[in-house]
Amino acid sequence: MRKLLTLLLLSGLGVTAHAQEKNSFEVGLHVGYNAATVSANNQTSNDFRNGFNVTAIGDYFFSDRWSIKAKIGYDQKGWDNGYLTNLDNGQSFVTDYHINYLTIPIMANWHFGKKRNWYLNFGPYFGILLNATETKFNTDLKEFIHNRDIGIDLGIGVKVPLTSKLRVMFEVDGQSGITDMFKQNQGYRVRSGRSGVNVGLLYGL
Repeated sequence: MRKLLTLLLLSGLGVTAHAQEKNSFEVGLHVGYNAATVSANNQTSNDFRNGFNVTAIGDYFFSDRWSIKAKIGYDQKGWDNGYLTNLDNGQSFVTDYHINYLTIPIMANWHFGKKRNWYLNFGPYFGILLNATETKFNTDLKEFIHNRDIGIDLGIGVKVPLTSKLRVMFEVDGQSGITDMFKQNQGYRVRSGRSGVNVGLLYGL
């Protein structure tokens, strides 16, 4: 029993060391729930759009504490209970805005905790517009929406070892846009925002 316990402890230490070595690399995939909204004039809409993301991950370690993480993923944004106005007669309708992007964050990733399993990542993201519609009349809005969304991404998470190379990750992250979503906006700048709760798998190469 003592030998078995020692072997298990050494195995656990090996998992930690492998994942955090300098010049090591992890790849993975996570899926997550998105709560997306917009803000204008320092006011944030409380009418969140419920959506999801599917994201591929690459993480290169410079040391046992620091790495650079790049992601690329399908990201559902927008907001619910917005207004659509007919410019011909001024009539307004309540509608939901579904605005989806290919999002590419590039972030510094700081690993902390006794075994460096916790991490905090932060950095810029760049979003490429895929499609944009409103739900009242199913109108295509791509001609009115900028084809890019630039902002800041911040996240915190934990990685739980399953084997010497495989880990399951749990993460909470948020994105805050700094660019206007609309091309010809005559009022306040409208910026995207979303929070995500993600779960995925990481594999050490």
